[in-house]
Amino acid sequence: MFSVKLDAFCGPMDLLLYLVRKRELNVFDVAIAEVTDQFLTFIETLEALNLDAIGDFISLASSLIEIKSFQALPNEEENVVEEIEDPRKDLVKQLLAYRKFCENAGVLEECGRQWRRRYPRLANDAPSRARNVADEPIQDVELWDLVGAFGRILKEKTPVFRHAMKREDTPLSVHIERLYCRLKRERAVRFTSLFDGADRKSTLIGIFLAILELTRHGYAYVEQESAFGEIKVSYRENAQPFDLLKINVDETLAQAG
Repeated sequence: MFSVKLDAFCGPMDLLLYLVRKRELNVFDVAIAEVTDQFLTFIETLEALNLDAIGDFISLASSLIEIKSFQALPNEEENVVEEIEDPRKDLVKQLLAYRKFCENAGVLEECGRQWRRRYPRLANDAPSRARNVADEPIQDVELWDLVGAFGRILKEKTPVFRHAMKREDTPLSVHIERLYCRLKRERAVRFTSLFDGADRKSTLIGIFLAILELTRHGYAYVEQESAFGEIKVSYRENAQPFDLLKINVDETLAQAG
């Protein structure tokens, strides 16, 4: 098995806010039953990726299940000593605070872009600093859209059962280099077609991680023309010369077929 840490995953609250926005739900009255099922589906995909931060997602999932169970209780008025507090209140409070943080961050970012256009720097007196594109968020398509699409691919791929167990030891760097060469040759590829012919979970995960790494390092970009539409992975023109050492991956995909 292999372990990969992806800083682009912002955390469970980011996923919850994504699901609320995607379903156009009211934050103050979140449909916990619907969101919980979708949240658990995403966790299945994250568990397959074996992320170090999966514990935070499981913790929030347990809270969602608790709230879902609370809502399933009868609503008949009964004479009780003390009123049971709705457990959604604390979650909604956290979600609103996180949404406000994200909105304020977006406003500051837009103000920065407006300021740079109106007041160009006359002298280059700022200290030089290297740009680490790996630390920059994935643009064009939200990361959770990619994770959701990959989760559907995992479910669609029927496991291949063999009498003889065979281990596949394929370095992640090999998947990255293969994908880069294909994108450079074909310029744009449908996300789902990148997994054609792959029948082992380790291969599927290797290809998916290669997509994320090439995107994070500026060698490729992903786009989606419409909501819930086909995702396309494209070769990024005018990118820096391809250097596998800069990506710095040495994880080996090793999983029984």
